[in-house]
Formats: sequence, structure tokens, C-alpha cells
Amino acid sequence: MATSKKAKGKGVRVAVRGQVQGVAFRYTTVERARELGVFGWVRNEDDGTVLVHAEGPEEAVDALVEWLGEGPPGAEVDELDVDPGKVEGHEQFAIRGVSAGVFVVQEHEATAHHWDLRLEVDGVMRSWAVPKGPSMDPAQKRLAVQVEDHQKSHNDFEGKAGKGGVIVWDRGTYEQGGRVAWPEALERGHAVFVLHGEKLEGGFALQRTRPGEKPQWLLIKRKDDVARPGSDIVAESPESVVSGKTLADVIAG
Repeated sequence: MATSKKAKGKGVRVAVRGQVQGVAFRYTTVERARELGVFGWVRNEDDGTVLVHAEGPEEAVDALVEWLGEGPPGAEVDELDVDPGKVEGHEQFAIRGVSAGVFVVQEHEATAHHWDLRLEVDGVMRSWAVPKGPSMDPAQKRLAVQVEDHQKSHNDFEGKAGKGGVIVWDRGTYEQGGRVAWPEALERGHAVFVLHGEKLEGGFALQRTRPGEKPQWLLIKRKDDVARPGSDIVAESPESVVSGKTLADVIAG
């Protein structure tokens, strides 16, 4: 769970090497960090190591590093690489690199043409209408108007709807990120996440710019290795990931 006390003091990055990538290692690291009052995250890396970012009071961080040198029962820690890390202001200690649920983007022609971005949060699909569609270009900040939550059963809908229609433009899974735990991050108005879709991938952020009955947000692609500056993915890839049809095809019947 998140806490309102922000981390201060020391920050480190620790690479733990050995027989350490069991699920129990990550979860027990979270438990131990929270017991000590340490903030940050733990993540399995592709090379077989476990990477830990830890920040907080110096004695607490040092105690966590010492614990990582032994690991939980069943782990075999061969080596620790400990480097200084920036204190980033995390308000939780969490697992990174684990799916938080599904996401879907449905292109929708109704009274206005838009794309619906939906993220699974606590069993429902939190939803935003994006008039210009999502972008893989970090320079393109897209307006996203928050709308009512939807049920997961709506994620697969594709077909005519009144005089318009709907296609499943993209879908996949996503990871929650950022310094603040979800869904609190959404309530505060700044949420960071990583998409693993057929078209959209990498880090994104939702930043609330105007509260109210229909809050306005900005959907922003973060600068990472998969960002595509200058691209227009909704124009380049207009087809459904389910049927291969475009929205125009569906409406034409």
C-alpha cells in the first residue's frame, strides 16, 4: 500500500545475481522493504538478475541491502552489485514488470470520431476518449477526456453502433508504474504505465489538466527506446487488430 511519507536520505541500485528469480524473492523483498520503511521497486531482469531500487533513511536502506545479500529461504545469492542511486521520491515499494491487467483502444465513430483508451483497474475498465487517437511520438500530447467506466465484456466489441461503428484498434496488457501506487495515482491526477500492445508499446503517462464532471487529461508517450518521434500511428495503422477491417469498412457493412 502507498504511504504519504516521501522517501528522503539515501538511494541505491542493487543488482542481485544467483538463483534469485523466483516469484518469492520479489514478494519477500517488498515485504522486507515495507517493514524497514524503504521505498522504490524490485524487478526481474532479462539476464537472470533481480534489480532493486531502494531509497529512504540510510540505516533502513543499508539493512535492506544486507538482507538482499542473503535473500529469502530458497534463494542462492552469488553476488550483489551496489551502486549509488538518485532519490526519486517514491511513495511505495512495489514490483515492476508484472502485468496489472488488460488494456484496449477502440476506434469509435459516434456523434464525434474518437479513440477510447481503457485500462483495467480493480476489475473495471477506466476509460478516456481521445479525439485524435494515441501517439507514439513524445512531442504529441493528446487530449483525453475521462468518461464512465466500462465492463471488461465490452473490450471485444466490434461492429456497427447506431449510425457509426467500433473497431478494436489495439489491445494487450499493461504494467502500472510511477512513484505512487494505483489507483491512488489516478485519483491524484498523474499515472504512469507501460503498454504491451500490438501497436502501442512502452511507457505512457496520463496527466489530469482539468477536474470536473468529465475531467480532461493529457495522454503522453514517454521518451524511451520504442518511442517514434514524427510518427502518426493512427494514420499508419488504421486497421482492427481483430478483423483487419478499418472503421470505414465496418460502418459500410
